[in-house]
Amino acid sequence: MADIIRQSPVQFNASATKTEVRNNWPVVLEYDDEGQGPHVVDLSHNTRWDLQSGNLADYNPCDTAVPEKPGQCALENKTLLNRMNGTQTAVWHLSGAPADMPDDSAYTDVSESTVFLAVFGPNAFGIAEKLSSLDLFDPEKKTPFLLQGPFSHVPCQIVTVEKGADGSGGFLLTCSRGYGHTMTHAVLEAGAEFGLRPAGENRFANWLEGVTA
Repeated sequence: MADIIRQSPVQFNASATKTEVRNNWPVVLEYDDEGQGPHVVDLSHNTRWDLQSGNLADYNPCDTAVPEKPGQCALENKTLLNRMNGTQTAVWHLSGAPADMPDDSAYTDVSESTVFLAVFGPNAFGIAEKLSSLDLFDPEKKTPFLLQGPFSHVPCQIVTVEKGADGSGGFLLTCSRGYGHTMTHAVLEAGAEFGLRPAGENRFANWLEGVTA
């Protein structure tokens, strides 16, 4: 039987110049004419887990301690842990490499049920301000931090990863897979005045490396 090819809920109207198939996901590494930024990158192929337990302190996903309070995040070894509430934490793998599911019923793989986007570069938060009343640039919060609420009228998890004094920086967001088309359209439309371009995974990896260095 042939392998099932997984399909991202996000489709950009751009020409890919470098791609690869990873864990049955077609992954775009580079697009033609990505520009100087800001950029939007589809990360829906990246592994994402939902961890639920009444004793989250007992868990160390990928050797990283679960943050103590809702809204707090931990970014280590290209794995992002987002404390959502008293019993739930999201685990996002940012390296792009497939991750082995822990043999524990507290974990659920949500990779194929959600959209996963990164928006970063100059004016990233100018784009966000057009789509949400959430303060992704909150000066009182230390990055990375999690916000939960509407983004383009869709319930989302949003993590601010980097914020610069000039409004540059970047954030990641997930929402239900069914909103993939409309969310992508909304982000691209809001970013048009800032020159927002789709970019491949290589561009995201370079940005993340700079943030975590």
